[in-house]
Amino acid sequence: MAVYNFQAKTVDGRVQKGEVDAESESEAKIKLRAHQLIPIAVVLKGSKSGSSFSFLQNTGITPKELQTFTRQLAVLTGAGVPIVQSLEALARGGSGNPNLNKGIHSILAALEAGKTLSAGLESNSHIFDKIYVQLVAAGEESGSLDTVLNRLAEYIEKSNKLKGKVKGALVYPAVILIVSGLVITAILIFVIPAFVELFSSSGQELPFLTRFVVGASDVFAKYWYAILTVLIGGPFLFKAYANTPEGEKNVDSLMISAPVLGTLVLRSSIARFTRTLAILLAAGVRLAEALEIGSKTTGNYEVEKILRSCKDSITQGRSFSGPLQKSTLIPDMVSQMISIGEESGNLDVMLNKIADFYEEEVEAAADTLTSLIEPFMMVFLGGIIAVLVIAMYLPIFNMAGTVTG
Repeated sequence: MAVYNFQAKTVDGRVQKGEVDAESESEAKIKLRAHQLIPIAVVLKGSKSGSSFSFLQNTGITPKELQTFTRQLAVLTGAGVPIVQSLEALARGGSGNPNLNKGIHSILAALEAGKTLSAGLESNSHIFDKIYVQLVAAGEESGSLDTVLNRLAEYIEKSNKLKGKVKGALVYPAVILIVSGLVITAILIFVIPAFVELFSSSGQELPFLTRFVVGASDVFAKYWYAILTVLIGGPFLFKAYANTPEGEKNVDSLMISAPVLGTLVLRSSIARFTRTLAILLAAGVRLAEALEIGSKTTGNYEVEKILRSCKDSITQGRSFSGPLQKSTLIPDMVSQMISIGEESGNLDVMLNKIADFYEEEVEAAADTLTSLIEPFMMVFLGGIIAVLVIAMYLPIFNMAGTVTG
């Protein structure tokens, strides 16, 4: 039995937090309601509360492995093989990942106990997220399980590709900066002191630039352990802070408001939530429920807030596009296309078109950002090294002039 962290409202309106033991998230909510608590958020203990998207979490299963499993299950069910025999075949074949194999056997046990496939998946929510479970449930009800599984496999592939593009664009400059910092630190600690000994024997006054660099070298030589700790440990501390609820909000706000990077982050978030909503709506999931799930796949707190306001608008009988049109973050094209989709009854088609457009935009923006960063970093690092070289050779030129004079 799993442990779920919950946040719920009491009958008098107070917010209560705690833990509940349950086989699945649905069972956890039932237990909370039995205690006269209204569930606000129910999350498997140990998973990141800000996301219900298991492909993005550390489950010990790669997106590629989950995609392969989903595709194979789609092929078997599409060929008319019963679901139990399909899972048994996949279990015998072995995915090579013990975590996934354990999950398959758990699903088989649930099916043998008379539960549905979606219920078996929900009991393994550390592997299969809400989107996965909802779509499979919709496929079971409509009799199009193989079609839904194929859509899921494509969805996982596109989501992972999009994530890789954004991650590459963000990680590359950070790695270059850290390496540059290490190189400059090594020069200041090991190279500059050799020149200082030469200058001290000459007895002449050093130029300002040289004195500044020598002073920096002394600081680095004296506190090198602290500087290296910051350079190496800084990214880990930043990641730990970003994983806290407050840190996640602050970092997301900072990222989306950054001059160049913010555009990439926003486009990525739009591509994610529109693709998620499109696939959920096409499978027959209600819009309000699709927005609840889709809001957690945006990857950014600011965009998630906007989608939550859209869900509130829907539940109050208003339009989906209304809060989007009021937002300064969401482009007019997105809100207009969603409005047209609502009016025409083809919302899932419009959402797919938006997702296709922004996925292409993210790929192009990530490639452009990477190509721009590389020469900028080279100029930046080259400029700092040039300053260090000039600072060290200025006194040598002065000594040569003195000797010549």
